[in-house]
Amino acid sequence: MVGDGFTLIVVLVLLGTAVFLTLRSRNLQQQSGLPSGSVIYSDSGTWFPNPDVLVAPDYGLSGKPDYLVQQADGAIVPVELKSGRAPDQPWEGHVLQLAAYCLLTEEAYGKRPSFGILQYQDRAFAIDYTFDLEEDLLDLLAEMRDSVYEGELDRDHNNWRRCDRCSMKHVCRQRIA
Repeated sequence: MVGDGFTLIVVLVLLGTAVFLTLRSRNLQQQSGLPSGSVIYSDSGTWFPNPDVLVAPDYGLSGKPDYLVQQADGAIVPVELKSGRAPDQPWEGHVLQLAAYCLLTEEAYGKRPSFGILQYQDRAFAIDYTFDLEEDLLDLLAEMRDSVYEGELDRDHNNWRRCDRCSMKHVCRQRIA
């Protein structure tokens, strides 16, 4: 009899712990800005390093989204994290970066995302991946390819922090950091 009471207490404690952890994980997922579903790709560095780069060779595009979440219906949602506070409207460059991840997701998984998420420090934006947005992205990629052949490009900002984080700073002749 004493053993049965102890077993019941252990089972209740374990059940309570399971419920607590489930609720806590849902809360953390909501705070992270991730949509419901399973994380199938992560490059945020918070869980594990991911060497996999998504590639769209026909477009000369490659990249690593912060997260890809597969929802219950099979849809895949790219999520891009931004460390700063949210502007009133997402920056155009951030929207185009998310569009690039949508294109890369479609190439890698054969499923066109209907939207992606830009998660700023204090707010998230769900951005529809429309054919117009895709066309804007493809136009920008074509413009970037064309500019490679035009010679030296001028820096388009005066932000030393941006320069300091740039992957091209070691060869840039116009850097300010």
